[in-house]
Amino acid sequence: MENRALVDNRGVAFRASELNAIAGCRDGRHWPRGRMSTREIRQQVALALAAVKDKKAEDIALLELPKESSAFTDYFLICSGTNPRQVQAIADAVDEALSKNGVEPNNREGFDTAEWILLDYVDFVVHIFSSARRGYYDLERLWKSAKHLTEDELLKPKAAAKAAVVKTPVKKIAKKAVGKKQLPQKKTAKKAAGRKAAGKPKKAAKKAKRK
Repeated sequence: MENRALVDNRGVAFRASELNAIAGCRDGRHWPRGRMSTREIRQQVALALAAVKDKKAEDIALLELPKESSAFTDYFLICSGTNPRQVQAIADAVDEALSKNGVEPNNREGFDTAEWILLDYVDFVVHIFSSARRGYYDLERLWKSAKHLTEDELLKPKAAAKAAVVKTPVKKIAKKAVGKKQLPQKKTAKKAAGRKAAGKPKKAAKKAKRK
C-alpha cells in the first residue's frame, strides 16, 4: 500500500493494529461506512472538536481525507496532550460529548497506555497523542494529501469557499489602487526636480549680469 511504503521509508515501525487504524479498518477488515448525511457527520466532528478544545488539547488539526485515498473514513481529528492524564481526559471528553448525542465509538484503542488513543466513529476518527508520539507518527505528513480544515470550513463549507473567492479580488483591486496613487506622486516629484534644475542656471545668469 502506498501509505505503508511512506511509513516504512521514514523508518517508523507501525504495528499491524496501528496500520489498520490509520487505513480505517480493524482486524484486517474494513467496517461499513455510516449512513449519516454529510451534515450530520460534520456536526459530530464539530462536537468532538469542541470537546478537545475544552480540555486544552494542543496542536489540534482537522483533516479532510481525499475521496480517492485508501482511507475508509472522511475526517481525522488529531490533537496532543502534555501528560497521560490529560490525554485520557481528552478522550473521555470526546466520548462523553458524542454519547450525549447518541453516538458511540465503533472502536476505542490505547486508553491505558495513553500514548495514542484512537476513537473510531467510522465516518471520522479521533487521534489523541502524547507530545512525543505525535511527532514520531506524524499523521499529518503521512496524509499530506489531506485538506486542513478550520471550524468554519467544517460547519459552513459553502460560506467559507465564497469568502475565500471574494478575498482574492479585493486584494488585487487594493494593490492596483495603491499603484495608481503612487504614479502621480512620482511624476510630481520628477517635475519638481526638473523645475529646480532649470531654475538654477537662470539664477546664476542673473547674478553674473549684476556683477
